[in-house]
Amino acid sequence: MEQFPYFDAIDMLSNADILREMKAGHIKISPVNPDQLGGASVDLTLSGEFSIMKKQPCAIDLSKHTFGDLFLKKTCPSLTLKPLELVLGKTVEKISLANNIAGRLDGRSRYARLGLAVHVTSSLIQPGSSNHQVLEIINFSGRPMKLFAGLRISQATFSYLNSPTTKPYRTFGRIAKNQ
Repeated sequence: MEQFPYFDAIDMLSNADILREMKAGHIKISPVNPDQLGGASVDLTLSGEFSIMKKQPCAIDLSKHTFGDLFLKKTCPSLTLKPLELVLGKTVEKISLANNIAGRLDGRSRYARLGLAVHVTSSLIQPGSSNHQVLEIINFSGRPMKLFAGLRISQATFSYLNSPTTKPYRTFGRIAKNQ
C-alpha cells in the first residue's frame, strides 16, 4: 500500500493493532467489553457525572472566570440538553496510553446526524494519559435531547508517534490527575 508523506509520522491503529497494544499493556481501557471495539475505534460510554454551566447574566471574561466559577457538578442517570446548550460529560472508561501512543475523541455518526457534538476542540488524548475523558457536549439540533448514563456517545481512535513523548500527560498535565 502506498503511503502519503504526510502520514508517515502518525498511523491510525486498526482493531487488530488496538487489541495487540491492549494485550501488551500499551493501551489500557477500563472497563471495556469486546463489543465496544470497532474496525479502528473503541466506543466510549457516558457516565452519569456532568458539569453544567451556571446561569450568569454577564458575559464570560476569559481573563477572570475559571472553570470552577462557571460550572456546577451534577450526578444523575439522565439529563435533557436544550438546543445550543453545553454540558461537560465524562466517560465511564478510563484510558491509559503508553508514551508513544496518542488518541483522538470523535462523536458517533448516529448522534452527529441528529445534531449532537461530543467535543468542541479538545479531541486529543495526550500520549502518556491515564484518565477518564471529558466530553464537551452540545446540542445543535432545534429540539431538546435526552442524554443518559450508559449511552455509547463517543469513540476513541489511536495512533503511534514517531518517538515517545518526554512529557507524558499523566505527569505533566495540570488537570490529568483529577479526571
